[in-house]
Amino acid sequence: MTAILALAPIVFGLLAISALFSAAETALTGASRSRMHQLDREGDRPARRVNRLLSDQETMIGAVLLGNNLINILASALTTQVVTAAIPGGLGVAAATALMTVLVLVFAEVLPKTLAILRSDDVARALSGPTLVVVKLFGPIIYAIQWIVRRTLRLFGVRLTMEVDVLAAHEEIRGAVEYHHSEGLVESRDRHMLGGVLDLSEMDVGQVMVHRTAIAMVDADLPPRELVAAVLDSGHTRVPLYRDDAENIIGVVHAKDLLQAISQADGRIEALDVPTIVRAPWFIPETTNLKDQLSAFLRRHTHFALVVDEYGGLQGLITLEDILEEIVGEIEDEHDVTVRGVRPQPDGWVLVDGAVPIRDLNRAMNWDLPDEEAVTIAGLLIHEAQTIPQIGEAFDFHGRRFEVLGRKGNQVTSLRISPPGSEGED
Repeated sequence: MTAILALAPIVFGLLAISALFSAAETALTGASRSRMHQLDREGDRPARRVNRLLSDQETMIGAVLLGNNLINILASALTTQVVTAAIPGGLGVAAATALMTVLVLVFAEVLPKTLAILRSDDVARALSGPTLVVVKLFGPIIYAIQWIVRRTLRLFGVRLTMEVDVLAAHEEIRGAVEYHHSEGLVESRDRHMLGGVLDLSEMDVGQVMVHRTAIAMVDADLPPRELVAAVLDSGHTRVPLYRDDAENIIGVVHAKDLLQAISQADGRIEALDVPTIVRAPWFIPETTNLKDQLSAFLRRHTHFALVVDEYGGLQGLITLEDILEEIVGEIEDEHDVTVRGVRPQPDGWVLVDGAVPIRDLNRAMNWDLPDEEAVTIAGLLIHEAQTIPQIGEAFDFHGRRFEVLGRKGNQVTSLRISPPGSEGED
């Protein structure tokens, strides 16, 4: 009994150290890296230690686990030795095992890890110093263990790399946004904005460009007065100029350059020398992703580009505003048309123009129609129907009914869409 009483403080001391190891492991792996980086930039030394530990997470976890196992094994061995002295034989071993299982599970595992989960950032900062000492102490042993583990896994065809998975990081951010949105902590508008930033690298300019059939162009051979009137009627700041054929874009005229030229000509529009104020067109491939195109816009200090296919044929145009709208939603000014082709009805149905992009419709109605196979809502209807529908036809897919209201040539110009969950029979 005297030996047990003498050993009790040592065992509980070892369990306390084991609890610190367990809390450190859970807190450091669950700490918010973004918050730690922000605190580090603000000069917080514990956060700097956390970032240092997380930079080599494999070594950190290995050192903590090694220390934790050493402490637990030592505590169990000491307890078994004392208990078997008082209760000889297998019964003493069973009693020591049961006792240490309860003590380790409750006080060295569940309790500290629960606290670490609830206060990950605070616990990680508090235990970053001792953990760093442990990592330095056990570092050489951990490197040897890692070498053995990697060679063993390589025998089974598994090769470990420490490269950062950018896609996994993006998905982690996206998952966090979706989770907080479902909990009501992130508004729908903020959710779309954050998701739009992550989607830029996954979308091509062809998915958001203004199609060539909707481009306002001006004939470069028009007399100056007619050309100025056409530019003003377009309602746009930058207007492409063509000669002979709409595919033959020879330049882009900027309304600001046009106004300055009129001012220099003392208001005599007929005296304008249009070729001198036309800017060279910038052509980009339709496969350019939006992230690269945004960087190109910022780098070239221009906001307007013409999109061509692999054969050099004009497909459409894209502006800096088009890309920004993928992040913040529709940007309207005093010259924009307020009606954007989405008109909700009192009965829950929605009247939609065929040229409305699926992403815009999803944002406006908070829907989740797929946009992988088509850009516009009319394209989605044609893709799903596998035909060009006639006026009056209705189709059911994605939990909604799509009724065709208008068609011009081979284009579906307007349709009526039911609210989610209203899919019926043809």
